[in-house]
Amino acid sequence: MLKKEKCIINNIPAIIWGKSSKKVYIFIHGKNGNKEVAVDFARIAVNHGYQTLSIDLPEHGERENEKNSFDPWHIIPELKTLLNWVKDNWTNINLRADSIGAWFSMLSFANDNFENCLFVSPILDMEILIRNMMRWSFVSEDKLRQELEISTDFGEVLSWQYLDFAKKNPIKKWNFPTAILYAGKDNLTERSVVDEFVGKFLCQLTIFPDGEHWFHTLEQLEILNKWTEINICNL
Repeated sequence: MLKKEKCIINNIPAIIWGKSSKKVYIFIHGKNGNKEVAVDFARIAVNHGYQTLSIDLPEHGERENEKNSFDPWHIIPELKTLLNWVKDNWTNINLRADSIGAWFSMLSFANDNFENCLFVSPILDMEILIRNMMRWSFVSEDKLRQELEISTDFGEVLSWQYLDFAKKNPIKKWNFPTAILYAGKDNLTERSVVDEFVGKFLCQLTIFPDGEHWFHTLEQLEILNKWTEINICNL
C-alpha cells in the first residue's frame, strides 16, 4: 500500500507520498486540481525510489474557500517558500507540474536547481493564452485596460492585471532537464508555442495526437502513465 502522510507546510496543506527517501518530486497541480491528484504519479514514483510531495494551491482542495489568490503574485512567494522547506528535507529534488502549475513553477523556480522536470500539458506563454481568450471574446486590449476585468462566456475572467503581469514576466530562463507531454488537441497551448519553447530550452517532447489538454480518459491516463515510467528517472 502506498504510504500517505498529510501535513501542513507554511500553512499549505500537503501530502508526502511514499516511503522515506532522499529523492523527491514536487507535484504542482493545474486549475481545478488538488494535492490528491498526484496519487497515480506517486505510485509510479515510489517504484523508482522517489517520494512525492503534493500541495493544494490557493482556491483548490482544502483551500477552496480562499478567494482572489489563484494568481502568480500570491503563488510565486508560496512556491519559493515551499522549495526552501524541501531543500531542508531532500537532496535530490525534481519537479512534476500540470498546465498552469508548470507556468507558476517556471516563474518561481528558474534560479534554483532540479535534477529532472516533467511537464504535462504545460502553459508556456501566458500572454499568448490571454490574448487568445481576448480574441475569442472580442475584447480589445484598450477595453480590458479600461474595465480591468471582463467575464467571458466560457467561464474565465479576463484581467488587465494578469495580462500586464504576463507581458512583463515571460519565461526567459529554464535550464533543467525537462520532458513535456503535449496533447495534439490541446486548446490552450498551440503547437508553435510548444515547439519554440522546446527548441529554446532543449526539452524532450512527446506528442499524443488524439489527447486533450486535460488527460482524464482511460486511454489518456494510460499514455500518461507510460510516459511517466519512461521519463521519471533523470533525463
